[in-house]
Amino acid sequence: MSDPVTEDPWPLLSALSMGRRVEVRDPAGSTWRGTVVPRHGFSGDRILQLKLASGYNVGLRIGPDFSFRPLEDPAPSPAGAPKVPSSAMPPPSGPWVGLLTTGGTIASRVDYETGGVRPVSGESEILAFYPELQRTGAVHILPVFDRLSEEFRPEDWAELGTHVVETFRSGACGVVIAHGTDTLSFTAAALSFLLVNLPGPVVLVGAQRSPDRPSSDGPSNLDAAVQVARDGRIGEVVVVMHAGPSDTRFAIHRGNWVRKMHSSRRDAFESRNGPVLGWVEEGQVSLAGAVKPPAVGPAVCDLPIDTHAGLLWFYPGLAPEGAAAFARGLRGIILAGTGLGHVSSAHFDWIREAVRHGVVVAMTTQCLGGVADPYVYATGRELLGAGVLYLDDLLPETAYAKLVWALGHSPTPDGVRALLRAPRAGEFLERHLGGAPP
Repeated sequence: MSDPVTEDPWPLLSALSMGRRVEVRDPAGSTWRGTVVPRHGFSGDRILQLKLASGYNVGLRIGPDFSFRPLEDPAPSPAGAPKVPSSAMPPPSGPWVGLLTTGGTIASRVDYETGGVRPVSGESEILAFYPELQRTGAVHILPVFDRLSEEFRPEDWAELGTHVVETFRSGACGVVIAHGTDTLSFTAAALSFLLVNLPGPVVLVGAQRSPDRPSSDGPSNLDAAVQVARDGRIGEVVVVMHAGPSDTRFAIHRGNWVRKMHSSRRDAFESRNGPVLGWVEEGQVSLAGAVKPPAVGPAVCDLPIDTHAGLLWFYPGLAPEGAAAFARGLRGIILAGTGLGHVSSAHFDWIREAVRHGVVVAMTTQCLGGVADPYVYATGRELLGAGVLYLDDLLPETAYAKLVWALGHSPTPDGVRALLRAPRAGEFLERHLGGAPP
């Protein structure tokens, strides 16, 4: 350890390379030890940014009467930590889980230039953040995308589904998809309709906080997801995320029942209109609901899709002219209506016109529970008479994902309507089935 520098330390501190470890002391005797990281764009003059051993960052305004000393570099990574990206290795022998990475917070880190987070630049960073990834068995990492989830498009669902199929055909016993949380429910719903004959689980997982933050939920979420992916009793698409504020309990949600309910809490995801399928607690997977068992296979990604679909959220003041313009060029529209599935009577004309021109118009509810039912109020009956198809308890994002799939599988409006109403992947809860006829 070097002797402390007691003259004005700022010229020397500001010249330190990123990653150097230092000890800084102020005139009152307070001491900080940490690693030099880049200052973000909002830092003032003479600010030194350190990452402490706790994982938190601290910004120190360095005065001329501060002192510091360089510290030795940290010890090398522990034995057994991956030395090369696993995608550079052959698929491991024995039962293994495929981890498809797509970006998102679970695969992001703090960008100190802006103070925000960015996707990691490569799989080696993921392995550095998750050194115990293969604690319960072999995991083969397969990068697919490197983007935040708000950048996802329906075409990406199709590509991701194709990668899932290829991973199973390469010998994986289960597949985990690391995905950004903002649109995770859309992707989970879409894959539940696209993927059939699954020989094992497909588990989507995300994180609300990046892996270089001390409160990150990424490591524990990912560990729980890998455990579910190894479970031989599941043959469907599920989502695994925190079930509470602690790191001890994780919920298993059906892929087309789940919604992100909070912008930042670690237990942001909840099953809606149906029960949680199971739990991961203390390393044990317990199933509480009726889970679709594995199929003999081989897995299939049931393409094509058709992206001439839209999701329109009704609100007071929504202009009928704007809604009509939105419908142009589309083959199908999901309406997220109020209550039991209502929109203003001012919208009836464009809806009738769209249906007359072969556009499938289907109704869901904006509510977080319950069904869209046209038979209670006159508005619903009029919409039903205008040709609107009611979709019971489907969440708007689930209905939209199913519409994208259905449009790809039928050239006729009647065929699309029949596909939307037919149960396919456990999306309708049995006690909720009913409502409008196909």
